[in-house]
Amino acid sequence: MSTSGVDHRARFAEEARVPRPDLALLCLLVGAETDPGLDERGIDAVQIELDELAGQLPYAPGGPRAWARAAAELLGERYGFHGTPGDYRRLESSQLHEVLRRRRGLPIMLSVIWMEVARRAGAPVYGVALPGHFVVGFGPAPAGQPLTGRSAAGGHVLADPFDGGRLLSPGDAELLVAEATGGEPLSPAMLVPADPLAIVLRILNNIRAWAARRPEQSDVQLAAVELALLLPSHPARLRHERAQLLIARGDFVTGAAELEEYASVIAAMEPQAAENLRRQARAARARLN
Repeated sequence: MSTSGVDHRARFAEEARVPRPDLALLCLLVGAETDPGLDERGIDAVQIELDELAGQLPYAPGGPRAWARAAAELLGERYGFHGTPGDYRRLESSQLHEVLRRRRGLPIMLSVIWMEVARRAGAPVYGVALPGHFVVGFGPAPAGQPLTGRSAAGGHVLADPFDGGRLLSPGDAELLVAEATGGEPLSPAMLVPADPLAIVLRILNNIRAWAARRPEQSDVQLAAVELALLLPSHPARLRHERAQLLIARGDFVTGAAELEEYASVIAAMEPQAAENLRRQARAARARLN
C-alpha cells in the first residue's frame, strides 16, 4: 500500500506498545497504510484539526451530560458529523483522515473523533464497544470497572456519534444491543470502557471485512491483517488469513511458510487441521514448478 509503509508500520508497532498509546495516531497510521495519499504532512494536519475542534468546546461545561451535549452541539450540529447506511460500503468510513474530511463514517470512527476532540478539551470520555455499534461515554469510568447503564445520575452518560451525538437512555442502549444481536439483553460487561488497542483491532477488522468482499482490494485486506498482527494481542487465525492472501496474490513461498508456522501453533490442539495446513503449504510451493 503506502510507499513509506515500512516506516509507518514500524511506527505503528512502536506506538502500540507504549503504556498509553495515542489512538488518533494509530488510526492515522492505519489510514496511511490503506491510502497512499496520506503522508506525514496529512497526519500532522489531522492532529492539528482535532486540536482546533477541541478548542471550540466550552471550558469545563459541567458534568457528563453537559460534556456530551457540548460535543453533540459542536460536532453533530455545527459541523454535521454523523453516519448513514451508505457509509458501511465505503473504505473511507474506516479512515480517520477521510471521516474528518467527509464528516461521515462508521460508528467507531465517528466515536474516535468524539473521543479525541473531547479528550483534548479535558472531558472524561471513553469508548464503549456495544455489539455491532460503537458509542462513547462521558463521565468517570475506572479502567476495568463495568458501568451500570444509568445516565448522568449514575455518574456517566452515553452518546451515539453515528446519530450526531444523540444522548442515549438505558432503553436506547438496550435497543441498540437487541437490534445488533437479535434480542440479547444489555449487560454490564458490554459497557466496560474499550481499550485503545481493542478499538484499533476492531477498526482493522472492519477494513478486512470490507476488503474481503472485494477481491480486487486484496492489498487493503493484507495491509489490515499485517497491521493487526503487529498489535501485542491479536487472534492467531490472522496468520492463516495472511497466508491465504499471500498465496492468492502469487507469493507462494512466503504464504507456504506462513501456513507451516501457523500449523505449528495449532498442532497440539488441532492436529488434523495442522496437517491440512501443511498439505496446503506443499500445494502452494508446487505452484512454483
